[in-house]
Amino acid sequence: MDLSIVGSGYVGLVTGACFADVGHNVTCVDNDPRKIDMLRAGKVPIYEPGLEEVIHRNVSAHRLRFTGSIQEGVDNSEVIFIAVPTPQSAQGDVDLSFIEKVAREIAGVLSDYRVIVDKSTVPVKTGEKVAESIKRYNKRGAEFDVVSNPEFLREGCAVGDLMKPDRIVIGAQSERAIALMKKIYEPFMAPILVTDINSAELIKHAANSFLALKISYINAVSAICDASGADVEKVADGIGMDHRIGRTFLNAGIGYGGSCFPKDIAAFIHISEQLGVPFQLLKEVQRINATQKERFLKAIRDTLWVLREKKIAVWGLTFKPNTDDIRSSVAIDLIADMLREGAQVSVYDPKGMDKAREVKPIADARFVSSALDAVEGAEALVIATEWDEFANVDLAVVKEKMTTPIIFDGRNLFDPQTMAQLGFHYHSIGRAPVVPR
Repeated sequence: MDLSIVGSGYVGLVTGACFADVGHNVTCVDNDPRKIDMLRAGKVPIYEPGLEEVIHRNVSAHRLRFTGSIQEGVDNSEVIFIAVPTPQSAQGDVDLSFIEKVAREIAGVLSDYRVIVDKSTVPVKTGEKVAESIKRYNKRGAEFDVVSNPEFLREGCAVGDLMKPDRIVIGAQSERAIALMKKIYEPFMAPILVTDINSAELIKHAANSFLALKISYINAVSAICDASGADVEKVADGIGMDHRIGRTFLNAGIGYGGSCFPKDIAAFIHISEQLGVPFQLLKEVQRINATQKERFLKAIRDTLWVLREKKIAVWGLTFKPNTDDIRSSVAIDLIADMLREGAQVSVYDPKGMDKAREVKPIADARFVSSALDAVEGAEALVIATEWDEFANVDLAVVKEKMTTPIIFDGRNLFDPQTMAQLGFHYHSIGRAPVVPR
């Protein structure tokens, strides 16, 4: 099929590349000329494992191309996917101005039937507004259908998630549109759930909020483990072995971040309040997440006493491993807090360094070229992102390089007893601190 994707960010680029990889002809549209020039030159503007290879393979096969023209995207497609940003507004709801702008632009060049698909995460009833906008601004009176087709991609494994999805949700009212959407997804061999548009839009917000709830739940349990001397990892294993619950998203840490969970939870709270059904549970999820970072920072302060002029190394800048995304990263917040208190902070991340250098609150941090460079002369090490590189580091070398071997592990990468045997003062989440024997 001939498809176009409007928006070439994390969602749009992965979606377009993977659609091309199963045989569709895909035109990716973006209004950033620099991004289009970069993609045409074979450079990928984001880091996502496997994505670069998929893009190069399908550009070479002439199934994937890039343009800055909405007209070209509409003319060369049967189905148009909208995958533009939906950032959080200052009021806590979702800024839909990018969606509205694209809807108007599509309407301006639409001359015959197309399916327009909301791939971006949007509040319930957005599909109705998109349809109204296209009808209002399309002077030719062309037929069209609007569909909601939410994405469920995790940064760091987005290519795998798209190629082997748990489910595909299609929210539509027209049998013609449903048939076209099913044809697109035929090669993916995944269960398809067909719903109304409003239900499809709610599914995405409800799913992300539930996953964030699991994270905040185990983080709340970790505080009880700290107070009682229990081990949150063992507690999570015991909970997760119940097939009704499962072990995923039950990893205690310093809280969730990224471009999805914080924004989607705030949006779902706002949506529920607009509908007159306040979602108080999600407000508690937000509170627990904020508290978790403060608890971790308090543990650093309590141990080091005064942060001013302390040399502290931080491993991790991205909100999770296997991505270069630093949006709403708890690591960035921690570094900014420590810098404000006068600490001398050295930071390293395998993929997030370039983007982090542009973040003003951490501009005074020292950016180094390796994990071991970061700990040189450090009085403490903070682990903020669970990269495999950090989990596999030679801890003997780390200890040798540090002035005082104190580690604050915000992602529970290491076994406490092993760390004690190696001579570290080791603090983790929901597990009793250990000191050298």
